[in-house]
Amino acid sequence: MFQKRNNKQKIEHSRLYDVPDIKPKNKPFYSFIKRTFDIIASLTGIVIAFIPMVIIGIIICVDSKGPAIYKQERLGLNGKPFMLLKFRSMYLDAEDEGAKWASENDTRRTRVGGFLRKSRIDELPQLINILKGDMSLVGPRPERPFFYNEFEKNIHGFSHRLNVIPGLTGLAQVNGGYDLLPEEKIVYDMEYIKNRSLWLDLKCIFKTVAIVFNSDGAR
Repeated sequence: MFQKRNNKQKIEHSRLYDVPDIKPKNKPFYSFIKRTFDIIASLTGIVIAFIPMVIIGIIICVDSKGPAIYKQERLGLNGKPFMLLKFRSMYLDAEDEGAKWASENDTRRTRVGGFLRKSRIDELPQLINILKGDMSLVGPRPERPFFYNEFEKNIHGFSHRLNVIPGLTGLAQVNGGYDLLPEEKIVYDMEYIKNRSLWLDLKCIFKTVAIVFNSDGAR
């Protein structure tokens, strides 16, 4: 089984891992409350943030060529693809040479995009994904098919995180986010799947609020 990395440890990308297939327990009450909370929270968020989101959209379009909303295919529960929504934070030609993992001080970001990503404001449109049921407020972050294929080469079973609905935030996001290697991220994702509960979800939400203000793990 994996161990979480401390500050003195380094995990090499070339090392192979086998991820245990942890099946989420059937929790009807938890699932009902979680989905109800997702609907109420996402609707409330959309109403409150609607005017600011319109203003942000206008600023994005003025700052650089292209649409304000960026759509990207991600994999959801049981590998079902869906279109994730984000405010566009990069130039239109950002992936002309293929998919790339976001890096610190990424040169593909627009002037406004750097602020949007650092503050997590670029994620606001995902409230619509949550309302639709493609995502939840808390869960493993949804990844693109390309990265699932790449990570599976060295992390056998990385796709086991598809056993639950992906989230806007999650245990990995509040413990490092982009600063985590995929080998480390899967540790937190599988821990969440094994121990998911209303209390764990609330802890992730509260920690996320704190992280938004200090920009930890943002790229």
